[in-house]
Amino acid sequence: MDTRDGTHDIASVRDAAATWFAREQAQALNAAEQAEFEAWRARHPSHETEYQWLVNLWSAADLLPKERLQALCEVPVKPIKRRSVLGFGLAASVLAMAGGALVWTQLQSMGNYQGSFATTAGERRTVTLPDGSAIELNSRSQLLVSFEHQQRTVVLKQGEAMFNVAHDTDRPFVVLAGPGQVTVTGTRFDVRHEDGQAQVAVESGTVRVQGNEPGSRVILTAGLGTVVNAQGQVAAVQPVNTEALTAWRKGQLVFNNASLAEVAAEVSRYRDTPLHISTPALGQLRLTSVFKTNDTDALLSALPRILPVAIKTRDDGSQEIISAK
Repeated sequence: MDTRDGTHDIASVRDAAATWFAREQAQALNAAEQAEFEAWRARHPSHETEYQWLVNLWSAADLLPKERLQALCEVPVKPIKRRSVLGFGLAASVLAMAGGALVWTQLQSMGNYQGSFATTAGERRTVTLPDGSAIELNSRSQLLVSFEHQQRTVVLKQGEAMFNVAHDTDRPFVVLAGPGQVTVTGTRFDVRHEDGQAQVAVESGTVRVQGNEPGSRVILTAGLGTVVNAQGQVAAVQPVNTEALTAWRKGQLVFNNASLAEVAAEVSRYRDTPLHISTPALGQLRLTSVFKTNDTDALLSALPRILPVAIKTRDDGSQEIISAK
């Protein structure tokens, strides 16, 4: 919930998240209410984080023994002394949180959490972790998740992912991507791992990026990025267009004076077969345009009208960009 001065009071946000959660559980939202709910979730990262935390607690309640759930339901709940027409819904939500919180405490005491997630060509996927953190995976991506008492670790084996990390100063969130390591306690950032390199861009918050090379590290804040090369050396911090870099989350490919070689490599991530370029000289041609990730054939159709090239289909069914001359 936003206060009038534009800040975000965590207690107010949690109250709002509980209210929306209770309303959803009580009855289906109508179109206007759903629009209002989605707008609230998108207004600030903390809104989505707190709401997802409640969702996870609700799901975790399924792990409680039936007797324990019944005991929780028999605990008297004192009236909530605050202005709200949804007092009953909030009480029910608080009860669910009590049960879920017990399960989460038990899960933490059990040691760790592990998970493995992957996407195929052209697929995007969002996963929510037990701590409320959310990860959006781009096409052809694979990662492993491991939560321990002192650290939350994700290994991005290949591809690209956008991280919305739940704040926890006691357990840093570490992303390992080839030669690079990204460490945060809570923020939003994008990591891309391909060709032996790791590219990092920060949308909000602060992250520390370090490489395998001793002493090679930088601090990134919103709107900044860097690259860790195959030798583990971290490049100097540079301003980045995070909106363009993460346009894949909206199903878009944004090219701004990109070389045709870069375009072909990017498009290949969303196709079953790779897109080839016949000569290095063609790869140096530049392209500025926007296309859809789920319709790369449209890009191939448009290229000959934008650049002096033609599209050839190889015997194996893949496409190749050749000179039109």
